Amino acid sequence: MRDPRYDILFQPMAIGPVTAKNRFFQVPHCNGGGYRDPSAAAAMRGIKAEGGWGVIFTEQTEMHHTSEITPFIELRLWEDQDIPALRKMSERMKSHGGLAGIQLAYSGINGPNLYTKEVPLAPTALPIRTFTNDPVQARAMDKTDIKNLRRWFVNAAIRSKVAGFDLICLYGAHGFGIFQHFLSRATNQRSDEYGGSLENRSRFAREVINDMRDAVGDTIGLTLRVSLDETIGELGFSNAELRDFVEMNRDLPDLWDLAQGSWEDCSGPSRFKEEAAQEALVKGIRDLSDKPVVGVGRFTSPDVMARMIRQGTLDFIGCARPSIADPFLPKKIEEGRIEDIRECIGCNICITGDMTQSISRCTQNPTFMEEWRKGWHPETMNAKGDSQNVLIIGSGPAGLEAARALSLRGYDVAIAEARTEIGGRVTRERLLPGLSAWGRVVDYRQYQISQRPNVETYLDSDLNADQILEFGFQNICIATGSKWRADGVSRQHVVPMSINAAMLVYTPDDIMTGKLPTGRVVVYDDDHYYMGGVLAELLAQKGCDVTLVTPSPYVSDWTRNTLEQAAIHVRLIEVGVKIVLNRGVSAILADSVETNCTYTDRREQTPCDAVVIVASRVGNDVVYNALMARRLEWADAGILSVKLIGDANASGPIAWATYAGHRYARELDLPDIGDALPFRREVTELALD
Repeated sequence: MRDPRYDILFQPMAIGPVTAKNRFFQVPHCNGGGYRDPSAAAAMRGIKAEGGWGVIFTEQTEMHHTSEITPFIELRLWEDQDIPALRKMSERMKSHGGLAGIQLAYSGINGPNLYTKEVPLAPTALPIRTFTNDPVQARAMDKTDIKNLRRWFVNAAIRSKVAGFDLICLYGAHGFGIFQHFLSRATNQRSDEYGGSLENRSRFAREVINDMRDAVGDTIGLTLRVSLDETIGELGFSNAELRDFVEMNRDLPDLWDLAQGSWEDCSGPSRFKEEAAQEALVKGIRDLSDKPVVGVGRFTSPDVMARMIRQGTLDFIGCARPSIADPFLPKKIEEGRIEDIRECIGCNICITGDMTQSISRCTQNPTFMEEWRKGWHPETMNAKGDSQNVLIIGSGPAGLEAARALSLRGYDVAIAEARTEIGGRVTRERLLPGLSAWGRVVDYRQYQISQRPNVETYLDSDLNADQILEFGFQNICIATGSKWRADGVSRQHVVPMSINAAMLVYTPDDIMTGKLPTGRVVVYDDDHYYMGGVLAELLAQKGCDVTLVTPSPYVSDWTRNTLEQAAIHVRLIEVGVKIVLNRGVSAILADSVETNCTYTDRREQTPCDAVVIVASRVGNDVVYNALMARRLEWADAGILSVKLIGDANASGPIAWATYAGHRYARELDLPDIGDALPFRREVTELALD
């Protein structure tokens, strides 16, 4: 069933004393669960095992209490009582023949220790480097500290073995691990045998790996995750120096795990990073060592994967985000079902779970992190309920996901779309600068629905309550989306702002339907996700003189959680957008906007010819309200339920819409649970004393 071109991806490969069944390597990735939600994280990894991954790793696991990154929620292996939760995870990982790996992290200069209150330790005494600029400094480790840290790594390795892991990854990439801190001259300014020359800066890694090999290396493969290039100038650990390091220590780990120097560069979104974006940095490193190499690059194409192996660039295909979007990616390639792969769109919404200390989501895979909490499987739906059919009004991301999932449960589904093409907001947004990959949300579901005999799609079908009552459908799902407000109501203004009728005012909907302003344009962004920055970029490309005004201290503030905020700011500067931070728009006048300082309310006027307001959205719920007003007629019309979902119910990112559609499909015809919690959770056990 498998295309022979991809046979190379399914060859077994040794990693020290253990052997992976194929070349699919789920590199470590966070999920927002960590020590708080161990069963949810274990079930998520277990689904990947079922999906065919040859190697499956945990997220970063804090291996000692003297280095932790609160408020971020990661796994912990501080003492023996942490072992059972990790053993549960390793058992799930190995349940279908894959190797279970644990990433051990000592965060050093990245660990403020806000929970343990321990003094942070680092190669050199410098301020702690975190996302939140904590006002804490690390103490430089002395020789006793280094000796202790080596022992702590051995203890963690022994605990990892007891917990059932086959592989240990030592974290030294993305700027987050102690191994990178020793290797980089930016963070290692020591003058003893651990600093200065590359050989000296490599000493700590050599010592730890040799210590661990003596302790567990006959049964566990030891991998080292190192940065491809810090890209921070002369002081940084460069790609050239990395190559010298690998050649100098060619037989040190059992596998080289290569990742970009910063998380933002390594996991850059599709808006700024193409598939296999790190290929040039990786190429040739495999020739410097006899040990296998794994690299990443948001791989979604099996042709690209096979090429990377065939050309000798990589031995393993490393995936984090693609393994989230489709945990069954390897199995689908093996079974010749390439068209069924849910390709990662590179939106980085998965990363926001970690950044916001919540639970992660995926735009393409709404079952991510709900495998244990709700019992959702990414490839299997629950059995059909008592009713037979569903009318879905609207074919945006919520409606399409509901239709796909309902059809798999066995319902007859009709989709009524008011426009001439399906996709809703995604169909319009995919045409904006950098967002073309987001169209995969529609493409995947459109193809899946086309293969289902129990789904019919009707375009140009703008239905009203009278028509719906006449059709005879038992369940009505209203997924009619939302529209952007033109009155400025959002966070700064909770009631409509003052707008002079003489000024040309546009919304994102206007821009996306081709109504473009000219001349001097102010983009007022009180939404703070991607839309304001994307529209400013688009209008600048179209020749407008653009000023972006936002009450936030950052352009597209919330995209700090998707690792793209800095790249957005740079892109806007490059295309000539003037950026005004910490100022709102207090009023729109006939020939200008009046802005006000977020802190002092001091007012200024900015002359302009047009204003684009990126504020909040309002749900398109007219049909829903009309049906609810006629509830007494439902029984005669055969209607059992009417449900409002997605942006029509409450606007949010696209991932919220696909989740809403999937949840609707899962819960249709299920018993009413009343006030019960709709998901499982784990509660910390109280101490006996």
